[in-house]
Amino acid sequence: MQYKVGYKPQNGFTKIASLGDGELKLSEFGMIILDDGEQFAANSGGFEVALIILQGKCDVKGDGFDFPNLGKRESVFDGKPYAIYIPRNKDYVITAKGHVEIAWADSPTDQDNKPFLVKPEEVRDALMAEGTACERVAYHIITDKHQTNHFYIGEAFVENGKHASYPPHRHDIDNWPVEVDMEEIYFFRFDPKQGYGIQKIYSDDRSLDVTYTVEENDTTLIPRGYHPVSTIPGYKMYYLWVMAGKNYRAFKSVFDPNHAWFAKQ
Repeated sequence: MQYKVGYKPQNGFTKIASLGDGELKLSEFGMIILDDGEQFAANSGGFEVALIILQGKCDVKGDGFDFPNLGKRESVFDGKPYAIYIPRNKDYVITAKGHVEIAWADSPTDQDNKPFLVKPEEVRDALMAEGTACERVAYHIITDKHQTNHFYIGEAFVENGKHASYPPHRHDIDNWPVEVDMEEIYFFRFDPKQGYGIQKIYSDDRSLDVTYTVEENDTTLIPRGYHPVSTIPGYKMYYLWVMAGKNYRAFKSVFDPNHAWFAKQ
């Protein structure tokens, strides 16, 4: 089974990962790219939908909501994002105001929640592992503070030559408040774009054990296991992380016991 998916940007909607891909049970992922005046229209059906504006500007309008003039980033490395949550069974339309690129995620749900907008000033940022080889900045966008069924979504920024998701951590078991069971998707970009990184995904029993080179616009599927990642010297790495949990939505994980000592430095 493959746990990495490549993507070549193209206008319109492209689904990158579906339920069942890479053992995913709760998550699907795709990209929407539109030029000025172009529209994307859909119905969320039996899924809740999250839209993260990676770059550019747009309007998002649908059943019971109207969010105009969204977006201000020229790239993912240019500040905090706007995000939109769309509940199940809702029609929605995205209208581009110039070139816009939007990450799309959905998850099956039986809940009727309310649509909401997350503005950049509402995105919580955190400096993690400061002063170590795995220092990185995380943006918490859609979190357990928001009313969704499954989503916990954010972004990470890793400076050149550094590591993230390290010490290697997993969130495989509902063992509150120590660990929660949440699958995850990473979507990568680099500055400059020709950069690359290394992603490893492995379980305690090594029934899952893969290592990939990840490049611009690659997506990795992380149904379980530890999932450290690093970027090569000279290049800044970005990844969008989409977590989905069945029973809990929280930033709770445990380290690989073989490497947990590093966290005590």
